[in-house]
Amino acid sequence: MARQNRRLGRGARYGKYDGGPDPLAPPVDLSEALDAIGDEVMAGYSPEQALREYLRRSGRDASGRDRAGLDELARRVAERREQLTRDNKLDGTLQEVKRLLDKAVLAERKQLARDVDMDEGDRALAELQIGALPPSPAAAVNELNGYSWRSSEARADFEAIKDLLGRELLDQRFAGFKEALENATDDDRTAVNDMLADLNRLLAAHRRGDDTDELFERFMARHGAFFPENPSTVDELLDTLAARAAAGQRMRNSMTPEQRAELDALAQQAFGSPELMASLGELDGNLRALRPGEDWSGAESMEGEQGLGLGDGTGVFQDLAELDALSEQLAQGYEGSRIDDLDLEALSRQLGEESAVDARTLQQLERALRDSGAMKRGSDGRLKLTPKAMRQLGKALLRDVADRMSGRTGARELRQAGAAGDLSGATRPWVFGDTEPWEVTRTITNAVVSSAGERPAGADRGSRVRIRIDDVEVQETEARTQAAVALLVDTSFSMAMDGRWVPMKRTALALHTLISSRFRGDDLQLIGFGRHAAVMEIEELVGLDAKWDKGTNLHHALLLANRHFRKHPNAQPVLLIVTDGEPTSHLEANGEVFFDYPPHPITIAYAVRELDNAGRLGARVTFFRLGEDAGLARFIDSMARRVGGSVMAPEADDLGVAVVGSYLGSRGSWRSSFSGSDPFDF
Repeated sequence: MARQNRRLGRGARYGKYDGGPDPLAPPVDLSEALDAIGDEVMAGYSPEQALREYLRRSGRDASGRDRAGLDELARRVAERREQLTRDNKLDGTLQEVKRLLDKAVLAERKQLARDVDMDEGDRALAELQIGALPPSPAAAVNELNGYSWRSSEARADFEAIKDLLGRELLDQRFAGFKEALENATDDDRTAVNDMLADLNRLLAAHRRGDDTDELFERFMARHGAFFPENPSTVDELLDTLAARAAAGQRMRNSMTPEQRAELDALAQQAFGSPELMASLGELDGNLRALRPGEDWSGAESMEGEQGLGLGDGTGVFQDLAELDALSEQLAQGYEGSRIDDLDLEALSRQLGEESAVDARTLQQLERALRDSGAMKRGSDGRLKLTPKAMRQLGKALLRDVADRMSGRTGARELRQAGAAGDLSGATRPWVFGDTEPWEVTRTITNAVVSSAGERPAGADRGSRVRIRIDDVEVQETEARTQAAVALLVDTSFSMAMDGRWVPMKRTALALHTLISSRFRGDDLQLIGFGRHAAVMEIEELVGLDAKWDKGTNLHHALLLANRHFRKHPNAQPVLLIVTDGEPTSHLEANGEVFFDYPPHPITIAYAVRELDNAGRLGARVTFFRLGEDAGLARFIDSMARRVGGSVMAPEADDLGVAVVGSYLGSRGSWRSSFSGSDPFDF
């Protein structure tokens, strides 16, 4: 169906839909993509690696259609390449020459047998000449060059060999010539010879460094019909010719020495004109000199059943080169690689439009992730998750925690950030179930701003302002005590080795999101402890890679937590400790780390002393014990009893529920039901 283009109003156009995702639907599900990338980052991948891994996997697009990832597309490319080398062989031209030769000889034998008027001596001589032909097709053709054919059919078949060789040799350099020159006349052959002569003059001048713009224009004006690609410069013409000539050379390199020798001998018979081979040889020399970067030395093993002629074989070798380029693009292994580098036209040619549609969807997905503000490139050139992305991931994790909590132990209402009491001075958008007083000034300001674009020009400034639900903000109150929260997470290698690394990070991000969005008066400090301890920002902890680092320095972590509590003397200390091992290292007075396993009594004493200090500061302590080690269980139980704390032993997947639930319990934020509201609706 011909492409349609019609005007729709002023300057608008529409045309035939050329495939791809539904243009009226969002092409990608960013929330699903961001969740998957977030999981990879938490597992220790960089955001750049995580994005690549996500794009490599298969998935579904916005319409629910299965979408191939980079790995699946790469598999299809490899399969297509293997098929080309498995199914084909390179003797197609030789086989066709042999077929035509056998046909001509058979027709001549029949004519000699039925020609009753022929002199018997001449008949015997002709039969001897025909019967004594060498087995080599090239030698046989050369010997029959001066033979006087009695059969017109045989003569036509023999001349077809010369015509075939000429067309194949030209098709090897200029795609499509084999078909275009079928049944060619002498004038057609003269036109080809003239084109080759002019082309070699043009390339020789370009090789010398002459200004060839005008010469190129004259060449294309005279011979442009031979080049459907319609190159606009000498370099474009060179690129096209050199790529095909190099593919033809790789095909020649892949032949056996016997096959090459046969073709070289036969080539002299092309069109019955040795001048053609001289022109083609000069052309090949010019192309090699002007494009030395092409692969002129490669070869392939082709052992299939389908014989390829010179032109078709060269096309297959061009396909192989294109498939190799696609494979490199899909691997994305080079510096600065982007999915936008994918050649969609080449992908469509080699694998079909469906694969090109999948690749186009992946390109849109990568662009959408970068353009959405979820990922950005830092000053060091590396891709990073933005704070916006961290908030989105945290909300998703917190909602999962809410679902688990509501299904197991009754719902926890987080919306009561102070339903009564002194105003905190902070405001937030109203959500269903809130009982806090409205912040009237902020609400009216929001309403004026949101409706400004809807008021008609010239409207009375005294017009009424319509307040919508989205405009309403409420005042937060301080009915509860402010909390100073320290979440201590074990970052020793055993956490990663036993599959607790990602759950630990997900828990930290969920708690951070909860406090930063719903309990903004509380102050959370995240402390990771392995061989030594460190205060970490949430982005640092989420991106932390697991390292082989012996030591569980609870002592150092408690020192940092107590320092945090002392900075907030009017806040309620809340100490949450996630670990899967007993303390095996502590901080010495000189700042050095002491390590010993099994745990040294001094290490235990240092940890106990700092835990007692936390107890004296009034900290509400909860241990989250991971694993089934009996010695660890006895140690943690005794530690918790010293400070009146509690112990929870959740499975790794339930760690987030346990930590968030414990925090809410320490804040008195428990409710027996949701009262019809969603407590995690941010």
